[in-house]
Amino acid sequence: MIYGNQAKWDSFPAEAWPEAIAKQEAFNKKYRESGELLGAYGLADAAAAQLVRREDGAPAVTDGPYLETKEYIASFYPGLRKP
Repeated sequence: MIYGNQAKWDSFPAEAWPEAIAKQEAFNKKYRESGELLGAYGLADAAAAQLVRREDGAPAVTDGPYLETKEYIASFYPGLRKP
């Protein structure tokens, strides 16, 4: 899992993003090609989070419970494994 912190991301200089994204894409490519990475998925930031619960057998969607938190799960890598 990769944790997000919107304040830290907002403070990251815009001109540094292309290099940071390229490094992440190179990491993903390397481990996809080796068979160690089965997927990489980004999630919405905390401001867009929603919580889905079952109420009386039907899904009920509300704003996520952690909107005031500084850190949240930003993405995850299921299946990062040894080939």
